[in-house]
Amino acid sequence: MSNQEMLAQTALEVLGDKALSSHSPYGLLTVEVPAEGIVETVRSLVEHPVLRMGFLTDLCAVHYPDDPGREIAVVYHLHSLPNNFRLRLKAFLPIANPAIDTMTPLFSAANWMERETYDFYGVQFTGHPDLRRILNVDHMDYFPLRKEYALEDETRDDKDDRFFGR
Repeated sequence: MSNQEMLAQTALEVLGDKALSSHSPYGLLTVEVPAEGIVETVRSLVEHPVLRMGFLTDLCAVHYPDDPGREIAVVYHLHSLPNNFRLRLKAFLPIANPAIDTMTPLFSAANWMERETYDFYGVQFTGHPDLRRILNVDHMDYFPLRKEYALEDETRDDKDDRFFGR
């Protein structure tokens, strides 16, 4: 068993029943975890004496409009610098109430990442110290990266589909 395989197995053992599913696309261990108690789940990975997942590489969201009750996925990329091991966590939220606890108590860098995720997807990070738009204008009443709008105007008749590979 390689070091990376041992660390992946250890991570799954630490997560225990909180690991709802897991797979490794492109060699990156990806684990679905419940949104409830996400801070404690991540804290268990950060404070584990072997794993030491102490670096939040990225925090973002993905919109899955065809997955009822699980339309918004909040994605955390964690990195163990001492072990050179990466882990992706996904927590799914309903679009009707996309709320999850903030990671700012564990990672100060989560502050701006969560603000950006709120700005583009509308995810409410409960307990965030300053959750407001960071890149878009304050009066914007929608979240531009949600897949709620058509990519192109279907009423246009001045386009020839032969030129667009259709």
